[in-house]
Amino acid sequence: MLTIILVVIHVIVSLGLILLILLHSGRGGGLSDMFGGSVGNVAAGSTVVERNLDRMTILLAVIFTFTTLSLALRLQ
Repeated sequence: MLTIILVVIHVIVSLGLILLILLHSGRGGGLSDMFGGSVGNVAAGSTVVERNLDRMTILLAVIFTFTTLSLALRLQ
């Protein structure tokens, strides 16, 4: 039962991580430009949206790591 719950959480976190990584801005594109960001904002530094996106990505990466290790130990 616990393994099933971990797998479900792992799949949801994986999909969320993919989505958040795709939303990050690369070279002149991404979430900030999609919502009206300009070249001036990129030169000035990260916007609040980008910082929050970074925080959510890090949080999901930590959860992903935890579920990966938990599943590896559980299925050993």
